[in-house]
Amino acid sequence: MPVEPLVCARTATRVSSVLNRDVKQFGKQHLFDGSEETCWNSDQGTSQWVTLDFPRPVKVSQLHLQFQGGFSSRLCTLEGCRTGEELVKISELYPQDSHAMQISFQVQETVLDKLKITFGSSTDFFGRVVVYHLGVLGERL
Repeated sequence: MPVEPLVCARTATRVSSVLNRDVKQFGKQHLFDGSEETCWNSDQGTSQWVTLDFPRPVKVSQLHLQFQGGFSSRLCTLEGCRTGEELVKISELYPQDSHAMQISFQVQETVLDKLKITFGSSTDFFGRVVVYHLGVLGERL
């Protein structure tokens, strides 16, 4: 099956925090807007995260990330589940501290309705994470 973007207008997105609660300038909507001028900027803290609730089951196979250098995560933990179930760990990814688009983190294919990406080890002293692009690819079921 061809791989396609899984995030759509009906995908419910939540984030752990937004810098200074300024959702207009740094909110979650900027993760998927395709603009190189905008980003999601978390507030400070030890662990930041993004959750995606898909409108129907999906099979995730790839993750694309673009951080701001100096505000990236050394470790990303992916967890997922079907509706009504508890999150289970799918895989761990080890991104580079770079502004470059990091493409094709291969993910163990798992059928899920909810995906949680935890940025557990920020390269920023205060624990902030800045993401310009988040792409979740796979197959809609």
